Amino acid sequence: ELKGSGTIDVAPRFGPLLQSCGLVETVNASTSVVYAPTSTLSAIVGMAGRFPGARNVAQLWQNLLEARETISHFRDDELEAAPEEDMAARASRAYVRARGILDDVEMFDANFFGINLKEAEVLDPQHRVFLETAWEALEDAGYDPQRFAGPIGVFAGAGENTYYLQNLLSRRDVTDIVGWFTMMTSKQNDYLTTRVAYKLDLKGPALNIQTACSTALVAVCSAVQSLLSYQCDMALAGGVSITLPQRRGYLWQEGMIISPDG
Repeated sequence: ELKGSGTIDVAPRFGPLLQSCGLVETVNASTSVVYAPTSTLSAIVGMAGRFPGARNVAQLWQNLLEARETISHFRDDELEAAPEEDMAARASRAYVRARGILDDVEMFDANFFGINLKEAEVLDPQHRVFLETAWEALEDAGYDPQRFAGPIGVFAGAGENTYYLQNLLSRRDVTDIVGWFTMMTSKQNDYLTTRVAYKLDLKGPALNIQTACSTALVAVCSAVQSLLSYQCDMALAGGVSITLPQRRGYLWQEGMIISPDG
């Protein structure tokens, strides 16, 4: 990492590369480079994720290498009960019986994270999965947050909480037990990153990013900017989207963004 300014000797072929990256100001004719860096470099040191047909990043990469199709297609008897408008749409010829399925979204090790079982029942599965993968990413990187000297930030966003809409909205017998405050922090995306920061004891910025389909990419961009401005020394960045029920299709419409074949 280059800091400050001065002169270094490098092989001639590397000078233009350093200059194009914004790391040097002048490339001399010899092997010397005068540098006044306008930025520093960031490195990806760990990754974690869960995807349709892949329980981790390694399986996802293998699927890509093998050009494996991971979208699930359903028979009528395999479709789950869904909202009224979806049930009505199933009679249409334009209804596509396909979706990416994420395995074990109902599974969660609440005790591991010190979360009450009643709270875990009402916690958005998107929050559960993101919390688990945040832990896995730090583990993959080989860093223990409690031993890491600098602040660690979290930048992420989640999709709409369909778990609450489909499973909890009409279940006052469940939601009343945990109370309004627990329900608020369990169902709203505002608490996605702050919960991770609290449970993993992270001391850096914890920012929710919501920019529709670009959420995860903007989260990564925001994390890099935070690193370059020294707001944190390490950052978790990503996104999560789990729509429930999973085993259902969608109504294809010409000109829309969804695919006609899944």
